[in-house]
Amino acid sequence: MKTINDIIDCKNCVYRNLLYDKLSDEEYGQVNNARTEYVFKRGEVIRREGEAINSFLYLRKGLVKLYKTDHQGKDHIISVNKPGDFINLLSIFSNSNYKYSISALEETHVCEVELSVLKSLVSTNGAFALKVLNRISHISDEVIENNFEINKKQVKGRIAHILLLLADKIYHNHTFRMPITRREVGELISMTTENTIRTFSEFRKDGIISMEGKVITILDHERLENVCRTG
Repeated sequence: MKTINDIIDCKNCVYRNLLYDKLSDEEYGQVNNARTEYVFKRGEVIRREGEAINSFLYLRKGLVKLYKTDHQGKDHIISVNKPGDFINLLSIFSNSNYKYSISALEETHVCEVELSVLKSLVSTNGAFALKVLNRISHISDEVIENNFEINKKQVKGRIAHILLLLADKIYHNHTFRMPITRREVGELISMTTENTIRTFSEFRKDGIISMEGKVITILDHERLENVCRTG
């Protein structure tokens, strides 16, 4: 982890309208003074389960996974988050400690704002408070919808859903480097590693995808969408 200073002012951030567009100039100054930017290398832990929540985090660049560790020491992925996501917004008003861990899946830029400043703005700026509530609701809806879409499918449909998520919503490219292992994909969709590996192999044999190491290319996007709908 290292500290950087890419954003001089929150007004210059491309994600400003997602949350901060209801702030006055003075309030922007408060956020700027309470803000720190960090870069995490692939595999670095950003927050650990059980640590105190004392800041608000949002993802500017890269990819992270949220996961819980069971009593046997095995990690279970909850979600994969992309740039623009507020990776701890669902927790900062309900818990004093993290109920999950966060780690970088690739080089990741995170902006951190002191939680006391965010809570102060929520208590004094009604329009900003409504924007925060809107984002919390939006995140909750995304989590519910994503879990619903995965749980109603069989293994092929679940893996197709993940591949389309990565290609269309995260990397915006039909060729990308898988950020998680086959085992982690299985954890994310509640399937065994063996079923996950077998399904990837079947997609490759059927000409839907190609695989070279960790690099995936979607060769037949239409067929993959059909598997996602019907699988």
